[in-house]
Amino acid sequence: MAIETPKYTVLEKHDDVEVRDYPSYVVAETEVEGEPSEVGNQAFSVLAGYIFGKNAGAKKIAMTAPVTQAPAEGTRIAMTAPVTQQPSGPRRWQVQFMMPAQWTLETLPTPNDARVHLRAVQPRRVAAITYSGTWSQSNYQENLEKLQAGVARHGLVSKGDPTWARYDPPWTPWFLRTNEILVELESAPAPAP
Repeated sequence: MAIETPKYTVLEKHDDVEVRDYPSYVVAETEVEGEPSEVGNQAFSVLAGYIFGKNAGAKKIAMTAPVTQAPAEGTRIAMTAPVTQQPSGPRRWQVQFMMPAQWTLETLPTPNDARVHLRAVQPRRVAAITYSGTWSQSNYQENLEKLQAGVARHGLVSKGDPTWARYDPPWTPWFLRTNEILVELESAPAPAP
């Protein structure tokens, strides 16, 4: 069974790093507090509840991939040291499910859970690295360092915090999992007409 994923255009490929343009899309998101490796599971039940019918009209919404996670506003961590530099207060993370393309902000049902928010992600240009393996912090850090080195080596300028994208459910064997780390670039695409 195919699961919908975000559409994008690859503009450049440098070794393991791709430069991509993403059009706007809609997400359901929530914020949770905790360790980076644990917050995805905490947020999953909140967001899954929304798409499985905990919304106005009890409408079912198809699952998509990936599940993304990034530091929440107010707990930003510098791109140069996102793991070793920790915020002094609680670590809050924003976790998102992309909504299927047939839905818009106007047509999506209102969440019953106040922790779920709907919003449009604006068009953006990103540098991305794709890797397989476990969801461990060490695997994430190793690939983040590769992404950062590729961004620097090719004269790209990043902004904001990295986003961790996980495409597979937890029961997928670690060696078959698809993971990505994305960082927004300064040069953004023009909005679609």
